[in-house]
Amino acid sequence: MTSLPERFNFAAHLFDLNREHAGRTAYIDDRGRLAYGALEDRARRVATVLLEAGVRREERVLLLMHDTSDWPACFLGCLYAGVVPVAVNTLLTVADYAYMLAHSRAQAALVSGALLPVLSQALAQGPHEVGTLLVSQSVGTLPAAARDLEAAIGAAQPLPAAAPTGADDPGFWLYSSGSTGKPKGTVHTHGNLWWTAELYGKPVLGLTRDDVCFSAAKLYFAYGLGNALTFPLSVGATVVLMAERPTPDATFQRWVEHRPTVFFGAPTGFAGMLASPRLPERAAVALRMCSSAGEALPAEIAQRFKAHFGCDIIDGIGSTEMLHIFLSNRPGDIRYGTTGKPVPGYEVALQGEDGQPVADGEVGELYIRGPSAALLYWGQRDKTRETFQGGWTKSGDKYVRDAEGYYTYAGRSDDMLKVSGIYVSPFEVESTLMQHPAVLEAAVIGTQDAQGLTKAKAFVVLKDGQAATQEALQAFVKERLAPYKYPRFIEFLPELPKTATGKIQRFRLREREARA
Repeated sequence: MTSLPERFNFAAHLFDLNREHAGRTAYIDDRGRLAYGALEDRARRVATVLLEAGVRREERVLLLMHDTSDWPACFLGCLYAGVVPVAVNTLLTVADYAYMLAHSRAQAALVSGALLPVLSQALAQGPHEVGTLLVSQSVGTLPAAARDLEAAIGAAQPLPAAAPTGADDPGFWLYSSGSTGKPKGTVHTHGNLWWTAELYGKPVLGLTRDDVCFSAAKLYFAYGLGNALTFPLSVGATVVLMAERPTPDATFQRWVEHRPTVFFGAPTGFAGMLASPRLPERAAVALRMCSSAGEALPAEIAQRFKAHFGCDIIDGIGSTEMLHIFLSNRPGDIRYGTTGKPVPGYEVALQGEDGQPVADGEVGELYIRGPSAALLYWGQRDKTRETFQGGWTKSGDKYVRDAEGYYTYAGRSDDMLKVSGIYVSPFEVESTLMQHPAVLEAAVIGTQDAQGLTKAKAFVVLKDGQAATQEALQAFVKERLAPYKYPRFIEFLPELPKTATGKIQRFRLREREARA
């Protein structure tokens, strides 16, 4: 396998690749177009701003921004300067951001103007180390400690040379959800980005500079980061970014207006688009291929999509820990209903509870070995050792391999749910429900809707003499957790099934749901 040089800075690598066509469009967002040359210039100015503000090599910088061209400019600017961007979900709560600020010990923060209020509340919650706050697309009067990003970039000179980082140096963080609801700071290297492009973006997706890429998954996801930055910029392609939520109508608008050739989505999104009365005709779009990840893609959705658009959906599975997809269908080798075969360059193994390989047709725990694995979970040694076992990464997913080598998803190894492609901890939802004054107990499981997609369902026991409606409890959860975490279904029970020691038996609830 190819090895990287001892000195490697991924941002400098991308800039070197694209300097010969500096005038080509790198990004199209809601404000306009940004050429490759301008992207490099802005990123190198961001690097200067951060270093002049006193942020040092390998210190962390919180990146809380909507998908505009400022996001890649800031992310790459951090890498170029040798500082470590911590890219975080824009849909979280004040408490989530307060935890991430403290856990990462971020020395600076880069934030979209629309998200400044929630970040300001998080900064006010307790001691933090943020000394520099840069605001993109700021509106109104900024707090005393904040600076307008555009003004700061305009006043800075491009950093002359990239930090002399190594391929194995910490490059950036992404937060991965934990089974207890506490996020894990997943530390990735400069080299990991390169590996995902070389092993998946180029050979499996076959991206070229003539492609126009559009990802419904946002840049702060590992999936979206590859789709809308690592892969297209590694081949000189153009990327469409969308700051708003990827609703069917918003997605269709970009399909028709900017005519992307490759679209990256998730099963829930594809199902919603197919159900829309405003689904564009085949002739109105330019799609040559779509990618799906985040949760298993039901065969029926893929078949209906292809029948309408004449376009395959390449379904695969990746993880925050492995950075992108390692098991996938691919053009010319698609078996809908399966997750395909291992991506060349990665090894996949299925193990039984005894740690031994399982036979074809038997369910096993999925382990992966490949060069894009994260270094560790920051400050969580026990969880690091549990997940990263020698050269292997434990996925937490269960799979079945058939005699022809195709892998089919068989569920999670823990009680975590994946709803609309995002992990949801049932424990976090349960504990929130139990804060309601009418709720005695709650248990949350995953259930499939009519299209075969996983949704969270809560079984709730009310206190004697208390009453509550499904709608009231859903609103209660939405007020306290990120909106995507609320239970789509709630069923009231007189009691929950438990063991002799009082532990809730979620498997009994899953059996009950299967019989319903």
